[in-house]
Amino acid sequence: MLKALRSSVDAHLVIANGENAAGGLGITRPTALALFDAGIDVITLGNHTFAKRDVAAYLDEEPRILRPANYPPGVPGRGWGVFTSSTGKRVYVASLMGRTFMNPIDCPFRMADGIIDEIAGDSRVLIVDIHAEATSEKVALGWYLDGRASAVVGTHTHVQTSDERMLPNGTACITDAGMTGVHESVLGMDVKSVMERFKTQVMGKFTLAEGPARLQGVVVEVDTQTGRATSIERLDISE
Repeated sequence: MLKALRSSVDAHLVIANGENAAGGLGITRPTALALFDAGIDVITLGNHTFAKRDVAAYLDEEPRILRPANYPPGVPGRGWGVFTSSTGKRVYVASLMGRTFMNPIDCPFRMADGIIDEIAGDSRVLIVDIHAEATSEKVALGWYLDGRASAVVGTHTHVQTSDERMLPNGTACITDAGMTGVHESVLGMDVKSVMERFKTQVMGKFTLAEGPARLQGVVVEVDTQTGRATSIERLDISE
């Protein structure tokens, strides 16, 4: 659906969280290449970044994939980068991960400060993916970066929220962009396999759901002269 959608909304850069691309958990070189082929320009990741053991070397090789920047120093890959849109504009993209109800990790707020300090002086468009469980943490980061980031977009919960808004100083934000995948499912997984775990508390392997898919996300329009967003709109499109 993405190639037609990209044309219809006149998208200049497409960013997608791809941490569940490889069979529902993690990412691999083949699945990343499939996402790029589908029309995605930048892939962000999250707490399942290293679910596939052989991905570490690929993260060092591929600058279009961003794992959370607030992983400890020395972790393979990169957490932010600068990319060129289809109109030739420079766009900074950063991946961050929350700490509330998540694995221990460095502070995303301080890491955001460090990234912004490093690119200071550049008239910039900065898009931040905050991969976090707690809605409060994602909303707080939006306010913290208001006027310093063009958009703060939440991921991780797989459920699109209806709280998209423009903050006073020009930052567009939403708590969660939603999920692209089979929606007759439990977060993309087969309903029966998930129900069985809840009923028995016995750990078993989830299987991917099958059926028609939906594409969810947001379209953010940004003034490239100021780096401030001018609008944010939710997308929810059925196959």
